[in-house]
Amino acid sequence: MSAGQESAVHRLGGPRGLLTGAGAALALTWRAGPAAFVCQVLLTVVQGLLPAGITLLTKWLFDFVGDGRTPGGVSPMTLVAGIGLCGTLLAVLPYASDYTKSRLRRGIAYRAQKELYGKVEGFVGLSRFEDPEFLDRLRLAQDSATGAPDQITTALFGLVQQATAVTGLAVVLSAISPWLTVFTVAAAVPALFVQVSLSRRQARMMWTISPRNRRQLFYQSMMLDLAAVKEVRLFGAGGFLLRRMNEETRDINAAEERLDRRVLAFQTPTTALGAVIAVCGLAWMIHGARSGRFGAGDVSAFLGASAGVQGVLNSSILHVTSGYQALLTFRHYVDIRRLPTDLPVPADPLPVPPLRDRIELDDVWFRYGDDGPWVLRGVSLTLGRGESVALVGLNGAGKSTLVKLLCRLYDPTRGTVRWDGTDIRTMDPALLRERISAVFQDRVAYDLSARDNIAMGDLRRLDDPERIAGAARRADAHDFVSRLPRGYDTMLSRIFPDADDEDPDAVGVTLSGGQWQRLALARAMLREGRDLLVLDEPSAGLDAAAEQRLHERLRSYREGTTSLLISHRLGTVRRADRIVVLEDGRMRECGSHDELMDLKGEYARLFTLQASGYAQDGEVEV
Repeated sequence: MSAGQESAVHRLGGPRGLLTGAGAALALTWRAGPAAFVCQVLLTVVQGLLPAGITLLTKWLFDFVGDGRTPGGVSPMTLVAGIGLCGTLLAVLPYASDYTKSRLRRGIAYRAQKELYGKVEGFVGLSRFEDPEFLDRLRLAQDSATGAPDQITTALFGLVQQATAVTGLAVVLSAISPWLTVFTVAAAVPALFVQVSLSRRQARMMWTISPRNRRQLFYQSMMLDLAAVKEVRLFGAGGFLLRRMNEETRDINAAEERLDRRVLAFQTPTTALGAVIAVCGLAWMIHGARSGRFGAGDVSAFLGASAGVQGVLNSSILHVTSGYQALLTFRHYVDIRRLPTDLPVPADPLPVPPLRDRIELDDVWFRYGDDGPWVLRGVSLTLGRGESVALVGLNGAGKSTLVKLLCRLYDPTRGTVRWDGTDIRTMDPALLRERISAVFQDRVAYDLSARDNIAMGDLRRLDDPERIAGAARRADAHDFVSRLPRGYDTMLSRIFPDADDEDPDAVGVTLSGGQWQRLALARAMLREGRDLLVLDEPSAGLDAAAEQRLHERLRSYREGTTSLLISHRLGTVRRADRIVVLEDGRMRECGSHDELMDLKGEYARLFTLQASGYAQDGEVEV
């Protein structure tokens, strides 16, 4: 376990952390359903008092049988009626309690999901989603968000009920023998400490094996994901993935086995201790009854109270254990909810007006992490309004990182990105991104309908079929979408079939890579009137004819819009106003196609190398 992981576990298990988690869980439960919360508190207290009431009434009834007396001369039939009433409530109230718990559970699950994902959606940039430790904590927070609050509140309510019950039973028991009361209660203390210690160890184990769990899920997904299965089958890599998955599973099981052995070693003696004390107490009571010190009612009360106290204390230990363990995992949820924003957003951000002049990067340096290598090194670049700029370079040159900075998914480590002379860090990122449209290299294929896939570019157009169809036409996607079984309403996935729909077309369809690429372009083209258009390998996956048609349409679409085109196919960038060559994070060359060819530098070398691979000289022009 790393030092950071170790300190995280200790922080989670500290008294302050536990109190914070308990308070957060109770607050969440209250927000989930105030009325159900109050009802559950009342039901908990009443159910806690009932065992003591039954025990006391039973003692008085046995005393009447022995010597014919009852407290205050109460009729024995009244005692019987009281026992009957308490017994009935004891049998009926758990159903009412279960109902309120179910209401709270549903409310908690909804509130926890809403608040957790609302927080995650509020992260402005990408840095946290590329941090393995954060992803581990997020997974644990997801796992605990719905279950842990319910476990915590159930444990707390249970402890209130058990505390009420044990107090009442202890009062009854102490009236018979204070020393027996002390021994009976004290016998459960070692078991309590053991369970708390084991819970801490279990939380530490869960945190330690979290990376293994993620790798296990990754191998599982690779053996089931349709895109991966084709390659896995062709290359015969299934056995390799299966072995890796089994290795992770064996390591996870080994960690759990070590903990289970510790549980067995510590729980057995503490449980036996409680049983021995109970037997010794009963022997002492029988001895006292034979000498006349205790009556039948006392022995009856001791049997009921002793068994009740032991049962209640054992149940309390289980509540403490489950509650403590849930608190340890729930702290991940609490920590994520309290995380500050990943990118600073000014309290009074400047407006983001339409671009009038230029976007500029001024001496921009960037690296992912304080100890990581520099990805960009002193890049200074200007994108004039209405200008088309192409960005080329080898893999790893920093092209995609530069795009992330323009979209303010990250902030530069050094230097500034300006929008018409204004530092974009002084603007609201959401409003800045409203001025930008993009097609990313790693485009997303949503398991939604074709209409929804396109509308993701501008959800305000979701109910505007003409705008959606127009964007699809500009991306050369309208024809194939129209031929789908349900047109734009066709589900583009076989993962979520409609079980209630008997139409075979409801199962959904799968698209080719080129078709998905055109939908991604349609998504970007739906964002009309944007000032900056980023095209990161927009023709990836398209055949030569489709690529030529696409770039013809893009030329008209980009007219008057500042555009940044990234492509490894240098023939597609030669018509750009300027071509910028990145190499090892630095801007090496900048100029038009003809200027860079005359320069006979890196661009000319790469262009000539690509052109030599064609049987005839000539490329698709943009």
